[in-house]
Amino acid sequence: MEKLESLIKDLPDADGARRFFEQLTEKSPSQARKLEKKEGLLSDILTLAAFSPFLSATILQNPNYISWLDRQRASAKVRGKDEILESLARFALTNSQIETNILFARFRRRELLRIYLRDIRSLGVIAEITEEISNLADAVLEYALRLARQELDNRYGVPLETDKKGRELAAKFCIVALGKLGSKELNYASDIDLLFLYSGEGSTSGQGSRGKTANREYFVKLSENIVRLVAAQSGEGSAYRVDMRLRPHGRVGALAISLAEAVKYYRNSAQKWEKQVLIRSRASAGDADVFGKFFDAVENSVFSETENVEDALENVRLSKEKIDLEKVSKSGFNVKLGRGGIREIEFIAQALQLAYGGRDQWLRASHTLISLARLSDRNLVSEKEHTELSDAYAFLRRLEHRLQMENGLQTHVVPKNKEKRDLLAKRVLCKNLSEFDRELERHTGNVNRIFTRVFGGKASAELLPAQSGEKLKEADIPRFRKSDETPLKISPRLSGMFAAHLDLKKELLGTKRDFENENYDELLFDSVKKEPDFARRIAALRTSWARFLLNIVVSDVAKKLPLEKNKDAQTRLAEAAIEAALFITKLELEKWFRTQIREFPFAVLGVGKLGGGGLDYESDLDLILIYDDEKPLPDKDLTHAEFYSRAVEIFVNSLSSFTRDGHLYRVDLRLRPDGKNGASSVGRSTFLNYLQTRAAIWEWLALVKLRTVGGDLNFAKSVENEARTIIHDNAKQIDENNLKEETKSIRQRLEEKKSGARKGKEIDIKFGSGGMLDIYFAVRFLQLRDNIPDEANDRSTIFALEKLHAEKSLNDEDLQNFSDGYRFLSELDHNLRLLIGRSTRLPLANRSTVEIIAKRMNLSSIEDLIEKLTFHRLSVRNSFESIFKN
Repeated sequence: MEKLESLIKDLPDADGARRFFEQLTEKSPSQARKLEKKEGLLSDILTLAAFSPFLSATILQNPNYISWLDRQRASAKVRGKDEILESLARFALTNSQIETNILFARFRRRELLRIYLRDIRSLGVIAEITEEISNLADAVLEYALRLARQELDNRYGVPLETDKKGRELAAKFCIVALGKLGSKELNYASDIDLLFLYSGEGSTSGQGSRGKTANREYFVKLSENIVRLVAAQSGEGSAYRVDMRLRPHGRVGALAISLAEAVKYYRNSAQKWEKQVLIRSRASAGDADVFGKFFDAVENSVFSETENVEDALENVRLSKEKIDLEKVSKSGFNVKLGRGGIREIEFIAQALQLAYGGRDQWLRASHTLISLARLSDRNLVSEKEHTELSDAYAFLRRLEHRLQMENGLQTHVVPKNKEKRDLLAKRVLCKNLSEFDRELERHTGNVNRIFTRVFGGKASAELLPAQSGEKLKEADIPRFRKSDETPLKISPRLSGMFAAHLDLKKELLGTKRDFENENYDELLFDSVKKEPDFARRIAALRTSWARFLLNIVVSDVAKKLPLEKNKDAQTRLAEAAIEAALFITKLELEKWFRTQIREFPFAVLGVGKLGGGGLDYESDLDLILIYDDEKPLPDKDLTHAEFYSRAVEIFVNSLSSFTRDGHLYRVDLRLRPDGKNGASSVGRSTFLNYLQTRAAIWEWLALVKLRTVGGDLNFAKSVENEARTIIHDNAKQIDENNLKEETKSIRQRLEEKKSGARKGKEIDIKFGSGGMLDIYFAVRFLQLRDNIPDEANDRSTIFALEKLHAEKSLNDEDLQNFSDGYRFLSELDHNLRLLIGRSTRLPLANRSTVEIIAKRMNLSSIEDLIEKLTFHRLSVRNSFESIFKN
């Protein structure tokens, strides 16, 4: 038919798509007719068929998946483990007669339809695609664990252990992910490398059909059952191939090992390559606390402070030889193991992490792309090398995915056959085979050149910092006064920003910037609007944003930008980034729905630091996203929830997705109605009704700072004003003692949870006693109790304190304690963020850093800093307790 031919003419395998539709018409005429009525869905299904014969066969075997995919495809978000786990539970309920291992295999294939469609439609960057593939494996493992544990508990009862006080407690169990699953970089057809840990020895309760048994036997059987459920072969294959060879003692080791045994092994017996494996490890299923205790105990054995560069490189080089990195397939180039392949990128990152991670905890990231970015930030790879490695990683992983999704097999070999290579070139979106060959040669050549540079046997002084045409030199870093240290020495974590933007040197030194009047909205918009596609727009947004932030940082280090003006500039920069992201979102929606969107009634409301206009370095963007549920949509087949779910995903990805150009902000949507269980955006009427009828007191306290930060401003401000009225009206109707007790209880829980497990003598300036949360909770309680909302033109904490004092809600002493305490704690927090990143704890063990902080705060010594901090914390806590006394 004419419509079909127009949809397949530009696909990589038009003939394959055509054959698929003919087979579907013959097998399920009703589904074929439905597809003909929905052009968008038909296009998606034909595209899947053209990119993956494996998934084409899956659809033909299960035509009902088409209707399921129709419901799923409007959302482009990365689904977390919990969401996928819920889907698996529903799938199991409707397929209760199927053997569990077959159930898992079918569910995984169905989910791959959705994930691979996002992949080939470029609706997610490579890191997001591999994260979701990993979340799928986590969900299957979690479900398998629950089933297996229920069966074992019925046989032997619950496994028990005895704590230090002699009490019997239920023993805990954790499935630890290693390798690509451990770093959330799983492929479509990867093995999953696992380690099974249990918390302690003992025996089961015996309240089962077979009586009591030792914990070791119980957990070994549990592990065997999990592997059987997940990996057992059937006529439909298995969900995953499980590899247990990386456990302690390899094939001869116990399938499950106690926490104490594991710690002892990795501290005393593990070989270097085994410790290297733990760089990419995490809790995949079960009790994450078991893994947390394990890794805390062995982390310093993995990243040793005494490790020198030469030994680290040599050990990783030996690991390379052990796995035969130079293996070349006779059938074609091996994307994973070949020269310049993915393994070389991974080993570059891991070698430098091992060499420097012992003395620099920030380098201890498991994900390859994040590791490369942080290594670049520390100038351990140059910015040029970072770009080359990140680009190569994205290209090679995309190529690997196309190879594997051809037939759903674990393959890494690029075929030599010209016809197959032609098809592969089209599937990785190259114009022709020549372009594909050039790109493959360029990327692998870059990787191998950097690999050779890192592992070339040079002494550490020659090896680092990275050699490139843009080597960062001390002379390149601007000085502001003769007596000043350079920004690089004051804040080493910013060295990567300077290395990436040496072209700004003259601009930074030559012009006094007027931050109060800097038009970030216009500047960011101009940088984005001229770009032709989504990828280039978010790259331009990140590059421009980084340059503006760097200007703020440099002036901050030079003490030329007061704290209040710094936070104001950062807040306005964030709001400009939000507007640019909304512009990008609108363009993508227009492309998606093939129509111009004239009205986009979408409100972005900020809370937290953004709501209060006090954003600081590495602050999250706490957002609530509201749409007008009465305005018509460009696609009548979609609901408002479906349309805006798609919009939210594009918007959040524009702000927070990690690319080779970095990322802007972490976006936190947890304060939306119903939290993580609620929709990512809600309609106006739903939001206001929720506030009126179901919002809890802790939500009122958080939403006191609700403020319009982007979107349709008239719509947003009307929602903001109505929401504030509802919150304060509700607070007036509640008994004052109830409001007081609930506020105090929330504050105490946060203090116990966040500040209870203190690290040594470190002081928590946010969550600890007398910290910033004491001030925040006291202010918001008084605002609700006495119906004193924020002013539209100033939402800051200091202004709120002064207004409360003017309205007689706060006495002179408490005003003094809170104002002085807030100014001191806020300045201390700001300097912590500048020097070491986002941390709520004062690192007293790191005296050199604390000395710099004291100097920047015009204090004479560390002792002076601690003395004043103690004074303000005691004063703040006294006023807090005075306000909340019974």
